[in-house]
Amino acid sequence: MSTLEIKDLHVSIETEQGEKEILKGVTLTINTGETHAIMGPNGSGKSTLASTIAGHPRYTVTSGSITLDGEDVLEMSVDERAKAGLFLAMQYPVEVPGVTMTNFLRTAKTAIDGEAPKLRTWTKDVKEAFSKLKIDADFAGRNVNEGFSGGEKKRVEILQLELFKPKFAILDETDSGLDVDALKIVSEGVNRAQDENEMGTLLITHYTRILRYIKPQFVHVFVDGHVAEQGGPELADRLEEEGYDRYLNVKA
Repeated sequence: MSTLEIKDLHVSIETEQGEKEILKGVTLTINTGETHAIMGPNGSGKSTLASTIAGHPRYTVTSGSITLDGEDVLEMSVDERAKAGLFLAMQYPVEVPGVTMTNFLRTAKTAIDGEAPKLRTWTKDVKEAFSKLKIDADFAGRNVNEGFSGGEKKRVEILQLELFKPKFAILDETDSGLDVDALKIVSEGVNRAQDENEMGTLLITHYTRILRYIKPQFVHVFVDGHVAEQGGPELADRLEEEGYDRYLNVKA
């Protein structure tokens, strides 16, 4: 079992008005095999947490820690975090002109594992992953995310997840912009990765609809940069009925 541990994490960004604190003491522990859902209103710090774990340079950790099996994640470069087993499915996947999907996937897999995958096995695995996620085989020759629809970009993120086999996946609003069919396909891909690799999942979302397909054991409510409440799946059901007003009213 592996453990991703976040302790009293404070994170700030630079704005035109000066430094602004976004995360105000977040503590969270995720083990492999577990699914944690982070829910909350816009601007509560959910995506900031995801980006900070992944190592986005815009975010400055002012205090607190992130460790993976006792190793200091904050001392790792972005690529070292990926090699250690951390994966971020981005809210807005970027286009990479001039780099084909085929080259990107094999180069990234080689960098993560430290050796190139055997070509025959790798080709088979890639074809199967494309098929399961209902991605047209022609996309293998296209540049990464270039001209892809929003739903196609999200499916490609989960394609990477299945092929790279991380210890922990941070899914930053992967459900945003997906229609019902695409949501089901993406969720099935996440569930396969969890079942096959005992992956730990940190699922960030506004809405409960994805939780019908990806079942969390733990739900954490983010408000104003900290965890306002946490519980089991029943907490998500309550949020569906009540929304976030009572947390915001308390804050006010």
